[in-house]
Amino acid sequence: MKPYLLSLAAGLLVGVVYSLLNVRSPAPPTIALVGLLGILLGEQVLPLAKRLMGGEPVAAYLRTGCANHVLGRLPDAGDGPESRPS
Repeated sequence: MKPYLLSLAAGLLVGVVYSLLNVRSPAPPTIALVGLLGILLGEQVLPLAKRLMGGEPVAAYLRTGCANHVLGRLPDAGDGPESRPS
């Protein structure tokens, strides 16, 4: 969860700096996010098609390989600082 909070904080900081400099962001945020989502999903089209044509199980791939790539490694309940090795 910490990387997500750091990413959000960095984005907020950049937004404040842009505002202070009276500069618009390089891309409209909604368009940029939709484009990034399209890229992530588009990267999964060929591996998914290969599995479909090869008769491999697709549902398991969607839950593991595809989800991990598109969503990143999501934090587990045991991802707190106390669960990390020193």
